Amino acid sequence: MTSDPTRAARKDEHLTLALDQHGDGSAHNEFDDLDFVHHALDGVDAELVELRVTVPHGAGAQHSAGQWEWTTPFYVNGMTGGTDRTTRINRQLAIAARETGMPMACGSVSVALDDPGTAAGFTVIREENPDGFVMANLGVGRPADDAPRAVELLDADALQIHVNAVQETAMPEGSRDFSSWLASVEQLATASPVPVIVKEVGFGLSRRTLRRLTDIGVGVADVGGRGGTDFLRIENARRDDGGYGMLTGFGQSALACLLEAPDPRPTLLASGGVRSPFDVVKALAAGAHAVGVAGAFVTVLGPDGSDDGADRLIALVDGWKARFRGICALLGATSCDDLRTTDLIARGRLREFCESRGVDVTALARRSDARPV
Repeated sequence: MTSDPTRAARKDEHLTLALDQHGDGSAHNEFDDLDFVHHALDGVDAELVELRVTVPHGAGAQHSAGQWEWTTPFYVNGMTGGTDRTTRINRQLAIAARETGMPMACGSVSVALDDPGTAAGFTVIREENPDGFVMANLGVGRPADDAPRAVELLDADALQIHVNAVQETAMPEGSRDFSSWLASVEQLATASPVPVIVKEVGFGLSRRTLRRLTDIGVGVADVGGRGGTDFLRIENARRDDGGYGMLTGFGQSALACLLEAPDPRPTLLASGGVRSPFDVVKALAAGAHAVGVAGAFVTVLGPDGSDDGADRLIALVDGWKARFRGICALLGATSCDDLRTTDLIARGRLREFCESRGVDVTALARRSDARPV
């Protein structure tokens, strides 16, 4: 598909190494460090639980403030595209998104902007899902006029701008100059004809970073925390010397970022290590408006995107929806917004982070006090 075999090989290698990281979803991450206080008489009817979420997106240079209405609280997050193999993956993801109503993001379209011969690996998403909510994806540091080109490629409803300094540091061919990134985010956001979502690729957006994004007018941010696909590990595996293994565990988890987020702040999305509908519930309770899922979905498709992969993913998503409703009913939440008044207990590494950063963990454990008895 691509006229640049080196770039194509890197895309496929990234996918292979990412899939190798995802097993049965039982590995511990900081989602396991967050518990709910159980109130045995607070439950509601699961049939009354609303899956729909509202995501405010703010105003931009070329669009007015508004909100997105999504029919599910979780979505397919940006992963891949640009080779024959990843085209098959994106096709199956797009079919599943269409059939389940999930929004969907693609991987970075930079390769398609540089090499139009790879565009089919991305445009297949809109072809298979003509009426769905689709997010294009572009890396920070690209020229500002790439923003409208990326949006046009997919007729996208939103543009993810991903930031990946840790990945670039370990990447053999990566950049080491991050000094212009904040200005680049602002320029890309200004040039975009649709709302932008600034997204980390797995190392978290700190309180300071979210404040800086607020200051330049970014309306939505995906905190993209540690615990899911580890791009430091991927890039380190591609190095001859493995020299950045010392940074293993670098960054913050999605929950840590959500719990320490400042006010005011962009509308927050969460991703990074989401393995189950219970993790989705926890992220929403911690302050996310919706939750992105990558590894847990793509592994269902198989390594090469077999033709029946979409059916398997549709069945998985339908199961997630049912269990999400059941968990919310148990917690007494008929909507995703209601989850923000549930009582949360932070443990382990997550608690250590919260206490170090001045997050009142006692207040988190007593949020339901404001509810009527």
